[in-house]
Amino acid sequence: MSEERLQKIMARANLGSRRACEMIIEQGRVSVNGHPATLGDKADPDTDAITVDGQPIRVDSYTKRYIVFNKPKNVLSTNKQPEGDSRPAIRDLIPIEGHFFTIGRLDADSEGLMVLTNDGELTHELSHPSFEHTKTYKVTVHGQPDDEVLERWEQ
Repeated sequence: MSEERLQKIMARANLGSRRACEMIIEQGRVSVNGHPATLGDKADPDTDAITVDGQPIRVDSYTKRYIVFNKPKNVLSTNKQPEGDSRPAIRDLIPIEGHFFTIGRLDADSEGLMVLTNDGELTHELSHPSFEHTKTYKVTVHGQPDDEVLERWEQ
């Protein structure tokens, strides 16, 4: 394998998002071949000894996982429940270990299919606006909306 940025290797080893891994590097907790790493450093996960807090990381032990979840109403689309909010978050209902991304989001009042994964590349490809994926929503409307309301919704 060729050299790549440390935070990308660390994220693939399921140590957190790339941003979280950047913070770990900035905190001085990462070494490559016994030398302290700095943000921007590159390494080859096949040949370099990469450690975090003195513990070696192994990219080959990382398995991509995908979870399809039917989010019920009054459940938050976040991984962590915000302070002071009594509603459960998705991760409160799914007992999984490790860092998982929630692809997309639904309002707390909404219900529907959501995907959680530790695959950062898939998350980026499905979530980033530059990929321009079409989203389809099915909604239930009480009453008959007039033409003006329908026109606003179409925008």
